[in-house]
Amino acid sequence: MSRNTHRTPLSEAQEDYLKQVLLLGSGEGMGRLEDTLPVSTQSLADRMQVKPASVTGMLKKLAELGLVEYEAYRGVRLTEAGYKVALEVLRHHRLIEAYLHQALGYGWEEVHAEAEKLEHHISEAFEQRIAEWLGHPGSGRP
Repeated sequence: MSRNTHRTPLSEAQEDYLKQVLLLGSGEGMGRLEDTLPVSTQSLADRMQVKPASVTGMLKKLAELGLVEYEAYRGVRLTEAGYKVALEVLRHHRLIEAYLHQALGYGWEEVHAEAEKLEHHISEAFEQRIAEWLGHPGSGRP
């Protein structure tokens, strides 16, 4: 599981929601927190392929943890703490994609599904080793 600054360990699902709020709110990029837009419950439900009621339940939990600001009918935004967790998960994902492609010869069409599974389970030391092997890629898609 990714390192986070909270005392409560996050589940894979919680990390996935934070990552998707970041992606949807920033236009799929990794812009600054203050540049992100609120994300609707429906767009998050569509992305996560779940019912809006499930999204609402998760957003309430994430709000209790201080990771999102959520108000019904107004959407959701990441807090500074949630933004940091989401960036870390997204960085893991993108580093894993690049590593699978460059080091192990996976096709680009294969790497996303594998990275989705692995992004929650690498240590910071392993992340650093991958980044070093890849030549410390920037924040964009490798």
